[in-house]
Amino acid sequence: MTDTQQTAEYIARDERWGAHNYHPLPVVISEAEGAWVTDVDGRRYLDFLSGYSALNFGHRNRRLIDAAHQQLDRLTLTSRAFHNDQFGLFCEELADLTGTEMVLTMNTGAEAVESAIKIARKWAYEIKGVETDRAEIIVATHNFHGRTTTIISFSDDPAAHDNYGPFTPGFVTVPYGDASAVRAAIGPNTAAVLMEPIQGEAGVIVPPAGFWSDVRSACDENNVLLVADEIQSGLARTGTLFALDHEGVRADLYTLGKALGGGIIPVSAVVGRADVLGVLKPGQHGSTFGGYPVACAVGRAVVELLSTGEFQQRAKELGEHLHAGLRSLEGKGISAVRGRGLWAGVDIDPRAKTGREVSMLLRDRGVLCKETHERTLRMAPPLVIEREEIDQALAALAEALDE
Repeated sequence: MTDTQQTAEYIARDERWGAHNYHPLPVVISEAEGAWVTDVDGRRYLDFLSGYSALNFGHRNRRLIDAAHQQLDRLTLTSRAFHNDQFGLFCEELADLTGTEMVLTMNTGAEAVESAIKIARKWAYEIKGVETDRAEIIVATHNFHGRTTTIISFSDDPAAHDNYGPFTPGFVTVPYGDASAVRAAIGPNTAAVLMEPIQGEAGVIVPPAGFWSDVRSACDENNVLLVADEIQSGLARTGTLFALDHEGVRADLYTLGKALGGGIIPVSAVVGRADVLGVLKPGQHGSTFGGYPVACAVGRAVVELLSTGEFQQRAKELGEHLHAGLRSLEGKGISAVRGRGLWAGVDIDPRAKTGREVSMLLRDRGVLCKETHERTLRMAPPLVIEREEIDQALAALAEALDE
């Protein structure tokens, strides 16, 4: 595919005026609907990334758009200096959906993780009795929880970590998927274990069976909080409400984001035990836009969509179809396939092409996805996608690998 002058001009403007903190594919999207996007030249593409799971319910989902429009016509912002008629309903409905007791609303996923870190430390000092400023949180290798200064302090990705110090102390890193290493790292100052149930940025890494049960037991035995970062993996992406549900394990706190805002506005939350979230008192944490009326209205519509189980079932059934198709390409340019539901990490055979090269070849065939760590494609189509559209993307992938 040859980029048109119009596409080139838009990209040149982005490069001239925007900070270069991303390396996007050279496609300029101007419209979208469901699982499809259209560029400025009228070319249509299947979206196989879904805004890193922010668009679980597809682009411009009508029920979500209507909820936003109706709220925009009534009330947009109060700040939390006052009550509004959407906040309490959103918190109640989200807690009911997730089987939790209390909700802390924020905006972005990184803010939710930062909030969970603060809450876990405060709980450790005030409830568990950890000595002041000695609390530790156990995290995993190859993690991705956001890019704030505190979060990148425990990242082992050089691109996220290097040259941003001095770093925030208080984190202990263990190999992801190694329950014995988690248990060995727990000490008297351990406040929490914070991990992704499935690691997204690392390449959709699924831990060994039994890992989460073992970690849950270790936390229970040592009065340690289990904090599950479900910002990418949660809200139906893997075929269940939470990815942790596949193991029959419950966390003490969950961080949510991305799909919670329906791909319309940033909405995030920490949900979990009331005795843990209850350590926060007025003035100790907050956000001007956290829990603002438009966010709550859209979030309530998202909760309603999830409450039927339809999207969880679609992700499960269509995910099985996607993974079967991807596995059929192993040995034909693909060396490994991982994931659950409509979420896959696809390792490109290093003797074939790079992830970027395959992404570009897919773009030329009308499918958009993105590489991570040089050799891996992350595939996460919207949960509204149809089986025939998955087959279309699989055929495009087979052609791209064969070129």
